[in-house]
Amino acid sequence: MEEKRYDSLKIENIVASGVIADSIDLVEVSKKIASCELNTKRFPGAVFRIEKPKIASLIFSSGKVVLTGIRNNQALHDGLEIIMASLKEAGVNTYDVPRVAVTNIVCSYDIGKYINLNKVVITLNLENIEYEPEQFPGLVYRIKEPKIVALLFSSGKIILTGGKTVEDIKRGLDFLEQKLESIM
Repeated sequence: MEEKRYDSLKIENIVASGVIADSIDLVEVSKKIASCELNTKRFPGAVFRIEKPKIASLIFSSGKVVLTGIRNNQALHDGLEIIMASLKEAGVNTYDVPRVAVTNIVCSYDIGKYINLNKVVITLNLENIEYEPEQFPGLVYRIKEPKIVALLFSSGKIILTGGKTVEDIKRGLDFLEQKLESIM
């Protein structure tokens, strides 16, 4: 029954980052891995794209990595395994266990009813709200605990970002819905 409330909650993107090696020769790696691009004039790292699961990873010479486009924890695990195996095959001395963690989760949610954004601005604490409809059609609401940023749209659609776990996102959503219930 508890999960029913979150039916429309959908993970759109997970970003993870960390360290997978002490150093990486990006020129060598980009030559040996077909789907790994290196253009140092445009970006200081290599871009390694994986098709299944669909993930883009930014690999830096320092051994650091940023993965994006992830949809769930299994995709993160599988994608990281593919990246590590590909780098080892290309001659990189990677860590046995990569030190990579989720740094941001972006979710969408549909509250299922119209949100009067002007009423939200007038009623709630202005310190945590940015709303300039001439610039952007959504209201930006910064939740302090958990540290989540919510974009609210009058259609009832909400984008939540900043959480490191889905539980963070759900806690932020619960807080937000409680605030909105007092207004609507």
